[in-house]
Amino acid sequence: MTLFDGELSPPFEIIEPRVWRAPIIFNSPHSGSVYPDEFLSASRIDLPALRRSEDSFMDELIGGLSDRGFPIVRVNFPRSYIDVNREPYELDPRMFSGRLPSFANTRSMRVAGGLGTIPRVVGDGQEIYRERLSVDDALARIEALYKPYHRALRRLINKTHQAFGTVVMVDCHSMPSIGVSREEPRRPDVVIGDRYGTSCAPLLADTVEETMVRLGYSIGRNKPYAGGFITEHYGNPASGLHTIQLELNRAIYMDERRRERSARFAQVANDFVLLAEALATVPLDDLGPFQAAAE
Repeated sequence: MTLFDGELSPPFEIIEPRVWRAPIIFNSPHSGSVYPDEFLSASRIDLPALRRSEDSFMDELIGGLSDRGFPIVRVNFPRSYIDVNREPYELDPRMFSGRLPSFANTRSMRVAGGLGTIPRVVGDGQEIYRERLSVDDALARIEALYKPYHRALRRLINKTHQAFGTVVMVDCHSMPSIGVSREEPRRPDVVIGDRYGTSCAPLLADTVEETMVRLGYSIGRNKPYAGGFITEHYGNPASGLHTIQLELNRAIYMDERRRERSARFAQVANDFVLLAEALATVPLDDLGPFQAAAE
């Protein structure tokens, strides 16, 4: 397949500042909106339905941070095509003709829900594909899109770690204002996910919460989103690697039905600048890497 060199070129972008303000990376893995023609042809649902899985405009909300001294990472392909916030081979055998590799994780909760590396459904549960996909197609997407993104992200993290001794990655997402379940309480403006205190120093999550509350946002922690693969995989506070996930309620900055920016969009983008500046004031020595206490 040649589509990766055409429609999806570049598949993702890393924009580094000329002068770094702090070792803080802002990542938007789910805001991609470039849909390959062959994907649209294979889908049983239309483009507006596919786009319900997007973290719409999140890449724009953080886009100005590179001018303020913070590197940003954004993915251009849609998560409904391939999701980089999963293990590399979380694959549902029901989706494919042919046998999956023996190392594929076919039993994860995300696969069971239809939201594996190659998703079976969009966010509201609609099936994506008319027919089964070939295993080769799935593996080609992983090799051409998923793996290069994670290699580039690791290089950026390693470069930052070598320069500062510490890395803070803010993984930026958005969530529907209303959950699928009627029993779910009203969602807050922002959900902070730190894998229940394991993916970053508590001081970082506290700083995010205090800053956003001061700016007028309501806050939740780890429910309904504690952080996905990226948060879990790259967060290792003992090594000075801190990852925190932010889920922003879409009703705050956009019209969810029309998929348009709302009047508050510019203010929310500016609030991300204020959040970045607040995180940049956290003393690096207070973040580790932490050593085990002597006996």
